[in-house]
Amino acid sequence: MWKNLMRPYVRPLPQWSTVAVAPPQQVVTATLHWDGKSEDVTEDHTVASLVPLVIATSLDAGQHPVLEYRDSATGRLLGVLRLVKTASIATEKTSLTLYHVAAGEHRCLGWPLRPWNAWLQNRLMLKNRSPHHFAPEPGAVQQLMIAYLCPRPVVLVCVDTPGHRNIFPMDLIGPLERSGLFSLALRNTNVSVPVMREVRRVALSGIPAAMKAVVYKLAEHHKQPLPDWNVLPFSVRPSREFGIPAVAAALRIQELAIVHSREVGSHTLFLGRIVSDENLAEGAQLHHTAGFHQAYRRRDGTPFAEI
Repeated sequence: MWKNLMRPYVRPLPQWSTVAVAPPQQVVTATLHWDGKSEDVTEDHTVASLVPLVIATSLDAGQHPVLEYRDSATGRLLGVLRLVKTASIATEKTSLTLYHVAAGEHRCLGWPLRPWNAWLQNRLMLKNRSPHHFAPEPGAVQQLMIAYLCPRPVVLVCVDTPGHRNIFPMDLIGPLERSGLFSLALRNTNVSVPVMREVRRVALSGIPAAMKAVVYKLAEHHKQPLPDWNVLPFSVRPSREFGIPAVAAALRIQELAIVHSREVGSHTLFLGRIVSDENLAEGAQLHHTAGFHQAYRRRDGTPFAEI
């Protein structure tokens, strides 16, 4: 008993929780506030870059808006990101706004556990940081975890050309509702970035939560292409319009025609339009959320199913 009570004070919470959520998530709402105005952006904001940490949205909310995350059921404030406008992207008769994350704070843990847990997490990140590998600063990771208060779905991105095929997991994705665009923020070092810029089409497979282990293994293909579709440990099926091999057991398969791409810091932001959308099965999809969000929900008696 005492060990359970003391654990949060001697060991940090996990930064991320892998959870099963029926899509689309409706447990957290995101609202943008500026100049006395506010708009729901739950389906209209996404992470465009990790270094620096940048949020993209279809709204131009001025120079210094505030992004709030609240529990949909109770209305409780879970976290806040303070943003600074950095740039705009114009494409196909619409535009997007990019915001640098200047500061953030969450309310999922009480005082003094909240700053203490952040200190423990930051110390662990610095201790395990390799000087030879890219990594955001601990403060930026804390802000990123706030952006994950809206649980982020995991998809497998499928690319197929005569000279290149690949499949890899992503969660820096999402609709930018007001523009009608769908975004993917892919690290610049991903081996498929040049191919995606050229062929401008991908298929996205929404993954059942039970496929977590297989999905995580495919992360190696961010660095190396897939040698052959037949080596995969699951069946594939052609997407409806493009004929790209996609996961046969997917909950949903969406085809994306890429209309614009732009390098934003550490990532390439791909913007596209959904060409086809097949809802194949109902069920819980693999999602990621912040570890302190799961701790909040567990304390409140409404934890996500953890995978």
